[in-house]
Amino acid sequence: MNNPKNLFIATFIIIISTYLYIFGEAKTIQMIKEEYLYLIALLLVCIAFLFFKFKLKEYEIIEFIPTNNFSLKSTIILFAIFEVVDYYSEDGFKGMISQWFIYWVFGVIALVLTHTLNYYKNYQILQKVK
Repeated sequence: MNNPKNLFIATFIIIISTYLYIFGEAKTIQMIKEEYLYLIALLLVCIAFLFFKFKLKEYEIIEFIPTNNFSLKSTIILFAIFEVVDYYSEDGFKGMISQWFIYWVFGVIALVLTHTLNYYKNYQILQKVK
């Protein structure tokens, strides 16, 4: 379960399930629609990632960006700090969990963006060699 793809899929299912249980279907859809700009940004980053991935599919990829393995303890502490701040700034429990989706989108953007930058650096090296 340490694979980031599996973690993001599992957390997405948990977030949507929690939203549906707490807020209902209409409010959940409305909350997701309100984040359309971030979703468009995620789509654009994914398109760039796929472009470089297909351009470099026949070549060996060099890892320029080292994998950053935060400990589970550090991740939980960071998440808890965000939750406490959101609890007070977003007027309670419902406001706090309403931020979960945007955190998830930011996490996916960060993950895809780091991989895109790595592919871009590989693409630049390939262009210099040719």
